[in-house]
Amino acid sequence: MSDVLIEKLRARQAHAGVIGLGYVGLPLAVAFARAGLQVTGFDLESSKVAMLNAGESYILDVPNCHVSQAVGEGRFQATTDVSALSAVDTINICVPTPLRKTKDPDLSFIVAAVTETAKYLRRGQLVILESTTYPGTTEEVVQPMLEAGGLKAGVDFYLAFSPERVDPGNPHFQTHNIPKVVGGVDPASTEAAVALYSTIVTDVVPVSSTRVAEMVKLLENTFRAVNIGLVNELALMCRDLGINVWEVIDAAKTKPFGFMPFYPGPGLGGHCIPIDPFYLSWKARETGFESRFIELAGHVNASMPKHVVSLVADALNSIGRAINGSRIHLFGMAYKPDVSDHRESPALDIARLLRQRGARVTYSDPHVRDVEHGDFQMAAVPLEEAYRNGFECAIVTTNHRAFDYAELARRAPLIVDTRNALKGVVGDHIFRL
Repeated sequence: MSDVLIEKLRARQAHAGVIGLGYVGLPLAVAFARAGLQVTGFDLESSKVAMLNAGESYILDVPNCHVSQAVGEGRFQATTDVSALSAVDTINICVPTPLRKTKDPDLSFIVAAVTETAKYLRRGQLVILESTTYPGTTEEVVQPMLEAGGLKAGVDFYLAFSPERVDPGNPHFQTHNIPKVVGGVDPASTEAAVALYSTIVTDVVPVSSTRVAEMVKLLENTFRAVNIGLVNELALMCRDLGINVWEVIDAAKTKPFGFMPFYPGPGLGGHCIPIDPFYLSWKARETGFESRFIELAGHVNASMPKHVVSLVADALNSIGRAINGSRIHLFGMAYKPDVSDHRESPALDIARLLRQRGARVTYSDPHVRDVEHGDFQMAAVPLEEAYRNGFECAIVTTNHRAFDYAELARRAPLIVDTRNALKGVVGDHIFRL
């Protein structure tokens, strides 16, 4: 059966299904459609499904023209009807994997997706989990659920894990040129998964098992989290020593070997880097291993919003003001430049901490219209309106290219720059991380 599926994939006659049409699933689905496959995308939100079927994209990295072309050619359709899973040859599960408040993995979205997949699973299908999770999830959680109906992985259907490697807002690396790691529960599953991704990706990297593939993703993001934690701690140290940490990094990165630049910031954001290390440390604790290095980096990164608020207090103190009662305007609410994703954004925590201390907080962001965090809601203010209304202090929380930083330096009375967006601009009113 695997030979039949692989031949269908090579001939572009296979029907692909993608569960979860977010930052991971939608680019993947559109890439499959543009490669010539028939694609059905599944999502719970009917508003998203309606937009996609009308040829409109809600993901900045997926142009409207790509969606409208795929829909117009009959290559792509979106639906909320999970029974359509019975008609597809391959199923990619791309759903969120958040943390509970206790910092334990929350697999509820995976379980829900696999439950529906199991209802319509048939012989010869390929199922691939892409959601980031701890090593062992595919074999310990997904496989038993899919096999409960009597079909066996590697015999009746194929099962693999392939970690998503999406970098929202990156114009240089997108689905087609990011190598894809795949690991199946058996060689036939791996081979089928390689054949699927080879339709859209230049370089597919097979590994020996699903556990290896699951661990790859956690290593990649834990590597980033730990190194960002290191440079954040260095930034705090440099401030006490009166040294510009940004200049230190710029000089250090001239070394052509043995050094990779990472940059400090107001904290970690997004769905992966703040969360994935906790998946790894949680799984390690199951075996009695204490991942002290990872936990320490997480502590440093989580403390950065408080440090930013202390910088704001220092800035306001320099003109004889307190945070309480001051108007403070955040430039950016997204977790990184030029994206609309504000999940886990440190700007949310900074706004919350400032509000708790009595500040009147507003924000501008060309990509994020409104936010809800804990017990408060905020709507974006047009930048010119913010300048007209006035504020005592501005915080550069997200260095969007759409912001005019020269204008900011000229018009803002005080600036706390957490992203080095005002590099090269001098002034006593600028306070840098």
